[in-house]
Amino acid sequence: MIKQQISFEALVYETIDELNMQQKDLMLKAVEARKMAYAPYSNFHVGAAVLLENGEVVIGNNQENASYPSGLCAERVAIFHAGAKFPGVKILSVAISATSNDYVVDKPAAPCGNCRQAMSEYEVKQKKPIELLMMGEIGKIIKCHSISAILPLAFNSSFLDK
Repeated sequence: MIKQQISFEALVYETIDELNMQQKDLMLKAVEARKMAYAPYSNFHVGAAVLLENGEVVIGNNQENASYPSGLCAERVAIFHAGAKFPGVKILSVAISATSNDYVVDKPAAPCGNCRQAMSEYEVKQKKPIELLMMGEIGKIIKCHSISAILPLAFNSSFLDK
């Protein structure tokens, strides 16, 4: 037996102003998208913005439902919309921002497991990393160079090949 550590590196920015112009613009689009979220049950509003290789930006926000499992997270709304509207166009970056009606979200909001898996599928399919930017309502921003960094040992199509 060997002991192995699996970890990843991320960049942490103190404010949105530390991002480059393209990253800042993408994050601001995620902030705008979260304002249109439908979150009457959790009061937790999430926005996502997806930057595509062709320069298009596709947004999404969480869409809740009284039957809780029937809702959909902002990240999957945005990434599935990008895949449907621009099939075959590579995803360069995803920005996520979250806020709450009940408290100040002062730390970066990371994607749930379902969203990580869905985004990982696109990263594997395109054979190119997808940069991930995460922030709350205020405070620090975390940047990961790849979705695989936040989903180590991911299940993917290679397990289904015979």
